[in-house]
Amino acid sequence: MAAGAPTPTEYVKHHITNLSYGEGLWTFHMDTLVVSFVLGLFFLTFFILAARKATSGVPGKLQNFVEMLVDFVDESVKGSFHGPRNFIGPLSLTIFVWVFLWNVMDIIPVDYLPLLSYKVLGLEYTRIVPSADINAPFGLSFTVLALILIYSVKGKGFSGFGKELLFHPFGSSPFLWPANLLLNLVEMIAKPISLGLRLFGNLYAAELIFVLIALLPWWIQFIPGGVWAIFHILVIPLQAFIFMTLTIVYLSLAYEEH
Repeated sequence: MAAGAPTPTEYVKHHITNLSYGEGLWTFHMDTLVVSFVLGLFFLTFFILAARKATSGVPGKLQNFVEMLVDFVDESVKGSFHGPRNFIGPLSLTIFVWVFLWNVMDIIPVDYLPLLSYKVLGLEYTRIVPSADINAPFGLSFTVLALILIYSVKGKGFSGFGKELLFHPFGSSPFLWPANLLLNLVEMIAKPISLGLRLFGNLYAAELIFVLIALLPWWIQFIPGGVWAIFHILVIPLQAFIFMTLTIVYLSLAYEEH
């Protein structure tokens, strides 16, 4: 950290800078990776604990909560995906909970964990909101793109997928193949880009507003900070739900023939 009191520009820049190692394409944002891993481990531990405590008798609060969450995701999958759901269901649940936990980290006051990591570990930079780091949303969205390609082949076969790329939407005339292929490739690439940018844009803006609020005098911060936190609590599950729902829809479109 800079010696003395930082300027507002230095303060904002410090809070939106990741702890990075490496150069170029091999730059790793370690804070994003570690926080994502810890949240994923928490998610798995929580659900494993709930599964072990599950009973056919009167369910406890933990079992009720997990069953409600699973039923909610399962209904979303049933309403949008009409193929085999043995993989899509767990995938959707994982995406929803993991993205939700990413977003929840934005509620923690902006100085707490970065200051703790600086005092304890000597780390100069620490960002604790993975979804506000463009690499995390895009990493997840390009994983969805890979699944779109897999389910396109799984549902239609290689020949059916190739025919769809060449013949849809303008017809099977050879003169229209380049236009069909171009439009389908643009549509395919636009899906993960829009998926990642939507999540990143909303959470990056929210994080930046929390940082700007932290620049205000301490005795007034709780008013705009509280109002923004209440509004942001609505955004957190909404963005996770949108990411999950669009993933289900994209995979459904990839699996079904057109």
